[in-house]
Amino acid sequence: MSFSLPKKSRIPFLALSVMVLAVIIGPFLFPPSYALPGSMTYAPPSLAHLCGTDLNGRDLLFRILEGGRISLLVGICGAAISLLIGTSYGLVAGSASMGIDQGMMRVVDILYSVPRLIFILIFINSFNERLQLTASAHGWDWLVGSSRLVILILSLGVIEWLTMARIVRGQTLTLRERSYVAAARVLGEGYWTILWRHLLPNLAGIVLVYLTLAIPSVIIDEAFLSFLGLGVQAPQSSWGSLLSEGAASINPLRGAWWLLLFPSLALLTTLLALYNLGDALRRSIGAKGN
Repeated sequence: MSFSLPKKSRIPFLALSVMVLAVIIGPFLFPPSYALPGSMTYAPPSLAHLCGTDLNGRDLLFRILEGGRISLLVGICGAAISLLIGTSYGLVAGSASMGIDQGMMRVVDILYSVPRLIFILIFINSFNERLQLTASAHGWDWLVGSSRLVILILSLGVIEWLTMARIVRGQTLTLRERSYVAAARVLGEGYWTILWRHLLPNLAGIVLVYLTLAIPSVIIDEAFLSFLGLGVQAPQSSWGSLLSEGAASINPLRGAWWLLLFPSLALLTTLLALYNLGDALRRSIGAKGN
């Protein structure tokens, strides 16, 4: 299945592209001093600091762009993991016999009943220290400092695949009854060949739509965990942790509103662009299917 970018998706696609380029290139355009603590603590937005400064005098716009790297990295990698697991699981379940299909979907139902927050906390507490020790033993210093982030990405990817598995399984149940699949069986093509050559390519559209919807879902989960102090830890930061710092700065004695407003706008803009992009793609695929 092939399709061009719908007109309604061009604006959210452009907004998303600008945001991605900003978080990748933006931090390199700032002077090094903007990343370091300074004397201008809680400075409001100005020409020198467009989004103001934080408690330690660091430029907030610089921190938002750096935090965006972490948030988008978690969203993209977590969604990619869920996409791989969910597509494979749903494809096998939908193409298998009724007994295997029912058994696999009961597993999905059981996993749906497990609270996400508890699962992620157990996952982090069980594997974070082990990963640090393994990385330290092999001299992977970069992984020692980022072990919690890696575990967070893996845990979010592992819990986000359930919806994708159901969607792919439902589509596979329909596609396997098509004439070209029956013709492939008559010609003697094997089970895995039919999955790879005939079923999976026709699922590409729905998989792409789900990916644009899974990324914001993972980003929201990460932001929520980081806001509670359970996700990304200092010295790393994400939009969720910046929102937590901003919320803590709002009090009767000091109202540093910019610390809460600008990270919220960055998160909101990205989520709206992804949701609108996914919705436009879904409508385009639905219209072509009709």
